[in-house]
Amino acid sequence: MSPFRGSVPFTEDWKHFRFEVEDGVATITFDRPERLNALTFDVYADLRDLLAELPHRDDVRAVVITGTGRGFCSGGDVEDIIGALQEMGSKELLEFTRMTGSVVQRMRECPQPIVAAVNGVAAGAGAVIALAADLRVLARSARLAFLFVRVGLAGADMGAAYLLPRLVGLGRAAELLLLGDDVSAERVEELGLAYRVVDDEELPGEARALARRLADGPALAHATTKLLLNREQDLDMAGSLELEAMAQALLMTSEDHREFYRAFREGRDPTWRGR
Repeated sequence: MSPFRGSVPFTEDWKHFRFEVEDGVATITFDRPERLNALTFDVYADLRDLLAELPHRDDVRAVVITGTGRGFCSGGDVEDIIGALQEMGSKELLEFTRMTGSVVQRMRECPQPIVAAVNGVAAGAGAVIALAADLRVLARSARLAFLFVRVGLAGADMGAAYLLPRLVGLGRAAELLLLGDDVSAERVEELGLAYRVVDDEELPGEARALARRLADGPALAHATTKLLLNREQDLDMAGSLELEAMAQALLMTSEDHREFYRAFREGRDPTWRGR
C-alpha cells in the first residue's frame, strides 16, 4: 500500500477486539459475545485507529470483519455508551459522533477490500459497519436493523443516509431507516445487499474464501476500483469518464498489467504484485 511512513511502528496489540493477519488477509473480530459484541468508546477508537494504519500495511491485501458468538455487532452498548452520553455536553457529543463517522469514512477510504462476515444480529452501528464493507456474506440466522429511530435518534447516522440509497435506492432506504425493522438475511439478499447468504456453519469458510480470492488478486487494481466507486458517486458523467480514463491510463503502466500480458503470452496465471 502506501510506502510513505514515519517512524511510528504499526500497533500489534489491539485491546478491544481481536486482530490477526495471515497470508495477506487481516481479520478483525469483535469479541464481546456476552453483549452481542456491542461497541464501547474504546472499541470505536481502536477500530478508527486500526483503519488508519491499514492503508500503510503491505502485509494486508484484504480484510474480514466479523463477530464472536451469536452476534456480528449489536451497536453501541446501552450501558457503556448510551448511559454515558446522557451526561455529556454538546462538544463531547459532537466529538463522539464524529469519531463514529470516521470509522465508516476510513472503511470506505481503505484501499484493501473489506468483507463483512455477518453472523447473527447486526444492529445500529453494527448494521452500518456491515453496510460500509465492500462485500457482505451473511449467515442465514443473520439480521440487520438500522434501529436508530427506535431509540429516538435520526435514522441517518454514521453515513447510513449516504450509503444506503446508493445501494438499494431511496425508497428502500427510507423504509429501512424510518421503520428500523429487523431485516432477515433473505430480505437483505433480495435488496441486493448480500454477496451471498450461507448456512451458519459455512459462514467463516465462505468469508475466508472470498477474502482469499481478493488477497490473491491484483491489489492495485482493487484499490483503484474501490477509489473510483467511492469518488464517482458524487461526479457527473463527464467527470467520471475523465477520472476513469486517467486511472486506467495510469494502471496501463503498472507492473501488474505488464505481468498479465506476459502470463497471457506464456499460457500461465499472472503473479500479481500490487505494483
